[in-house]
Amino acid sequence: MTSIVPTSPETVFTYGAPGLKFGVGARHELGHDLRQLGARRVLLVTDPGVAATGRPAEMAEAVRAAGVEVVVFDRVRVEPTDRSLAEAVDAARAASPFDAVVAVGGGSAIDTAKAVNLMLTNDGELMDYVNAPVGGGKAPEKPLLPLVAVPTTTGTGSESTTICVLDVVDQHVKTGISHARLRPTMAVVDPELTITQPSQVTAAAGMDILCHALESYTARGYTSYERKTAEQRVPYCGANPISDMWSEKSMSLLAGSFRRAVSHGDDLDARTEVALAATFAGLGFGNAGVHIPHANAYPVAGQVRDFRPEGYPVLDGDDHAMVPHGMAVSLTAPEAFRFTFSSAPERHVRAAQLLEPGATPGDDPASLLPDVLTRLMRDIGVPSGLAEVGYGEGDVDSLVEGTLKQQRLLATAPREASADDLAGILRGSLELW
Repeated sequence: MTSIVPTSPETVFTYGAPGLKFGVGARHELGHDLRQLGARRVLLVTDPGVAATGRPAEMAEAVRAAGVEVVVFDRVRVEPTDRSLAEAVDAARAASPFDAVVAVGGGSAIDTAKAVNLMLTNDGELMDYVNAPVGGGKAPEKPLLPLVAVPTTTGTGSESTTICVLDVVDQHVKTGISHARLRPTMAVVDPELTITQPSQVTAAAGMDILCHALESYTARGYTSYERKTAEQRVPYCGANPISDMWSEKSMSLLAGSFRRAVSHGDDLDARTEVALAATFAGLGFGNAGVHIPHANAYPVAGQVRDFRPEGYPVLDGDDHAMVPHGMAVSLTAPEAFRFTFSSAPERHVRAAQLLEPGATPGDDPASLLPDVLTRLMRDIGVPSGLAEVGYGEGDVDSLVEGTLKQQRLLATAPREASADDLAGILRGSLELW
């Protein structure tokens, strides 16, 4: 399934996952779950938009009724930056000590909670832990507090993963912190929380689910890596039988429910299936890894100038330019999968047919998956390419430079992508239709 041939092939893959509670009403048991973790004083992390729904306050009161003290931090920035994370860390340190952290919200809230948890328990500065070459790439030396993630969007998979994503403002690039200790202790996934998610948020976040599943399914196989020693193992180990199973099931669920969840947000059955797809994709890519579309997405989001998406609330005058993460990932996915097709043609065709049952390769099999993706993107209202979010030919070199900084992700790609290869993918993504 890959053209990369190691001298001494790996024979071991690893798998990790949080404890999981899934289903309508699961959030109502949060107080019990925290007490089972031994928590008596917790920090609840959320963002202003989610806080405005009243759900975090309801959960905080229920947790207090269970005998657990709750301190709320509700100033998470949507698409976190190194500066917004530092603000959250400072606030948490001022209100500490805590013996657990709860995140209520989308990937931004959960990732902020991961950063806060890291810095409450380990020494140094946040940039010490950011992936190299952007940051120091340091691994946390001390265990983190229990973290319970309660997602209110369906997409990021952050409730299952070891990754915290952030925008490093001065470098104009998105990157991450990645370590097994960042993985939440427990994910509480209640589809009812996603009913009020706006249509375009559902679309963007759902494309993130889809790309998680596709990228982990087409990632380098774990046997394509050189053999590692125990201390060299990282959370992303490549495609493997367990991650494949989760990815395939996620794509099958999306085929039947994604468009419906975007167009009929009050359809609880569709919301439940998409939430389950997000959970399955997270359980897959959180171990196998993602590759080129996610690597491209970080500079696409980090270098945005004036694009503002529909459906994302503007609070306290913070009308900052933003390409939501899932949207940024999706915009180069069709061309990225055209590029990776030769590494595993049968996987790309299989993925396309899971997403669109009845799709046939025809005379150009490499175009099947890109065509399936662009049809889906048009149906759900995703922008038609990078040009629609403000990029042009003159931005390609800068975007390539930003992508090349994401070596942790590019290492998972089934084909090595040179700067010229990446430029070709980005140019081809300026206008998808």
